[in-house]
Amino acid sequence: KLLLAFSACCMTFASHAQDNALWLRYPAISPDGKTIAFGYKGDIYKVDVNGGIAVPLTIHEAHDMMPVWSHDGKQIAFASDRNGNFDVYVIPATGGNPLRLTYNSAPDYPYDFTPDNKQVLFGSPRNAPASDIRFSVRMFNNLYTVPVTGGRSILVSSAGADNAHYSAKGDQIVFQDRKGYEDPLRKHHTSSVTRDIWVYDVKNKSYQQLSAYEGEDREPVLGPNDQLYYLSEKGGISQNLFKASLTTK
Repeated sequence: KLLLAFSACCMTFASHAQDNALWLRYPAISPDGKTIAFGYKGDIYKVDVNGGIAVPLTIHEAHDMMPVWSHDGKQIAFASDRNGNFDVYVIPATGGNPLRLTYNSAPDYPYDFTPDNKQVLFGSPRNAPASDIRFSVRMFNNLYTVPVTGGRSILVSSAGADNAHYSAKGDQIVFQDRKGYEDPLRKHHTSSVTRDIWVYDVKNKSYQQLSAYEGEDREPVLGPNDQLYYLSEKGGISQNLFKASLTTK
């Protein structure tokens, strides 16, 4: 009887866990606003924005994470360590066989697609020009693009950038910088290494800082008409959502 009671408790707990999934990470809304892709227990899922049953896009013993939608909603790029370190893969949004795009020994993380959906923009701490190296550790991600069909990765910027996104015309890239090591989950941190929001002019190869708060400004995204949205602890409060433009602080 004791064994049966224990088994019943385990089954009840398992059922409850399935109904209340925890650690859903990296949510990404499709361009048409109808579907959410996310990571859960090392796989990529998608679900209707109104709720329902989440459908797995990847089923693999490796860790798949960080889904990124193409602008036409037809493909999803993601990072996976199924071949050792994290590389960039792309999969049809309807499901199918993932295509591996990067093969470097450094970890690669997808951020965005180019506006024409022909390339994936990703961050990687692989070799940068000698003049741009600040520490002899793989701490700072350089920005690269790689064709969605596979091929050679091309360096876009070696400034040390995370969470990068193209403007609608593709002439600018907004990103958060990284000046040094600090736990990204540390609250109310103010120092010389807190993150700021920048914009990179692709044609002129110039940079402009868009945020000036001494604390954390991070995770920028672009909305319609290139309106900038980002998280900040501005005012000494908890992280909140702020809105700005690509030309004003």
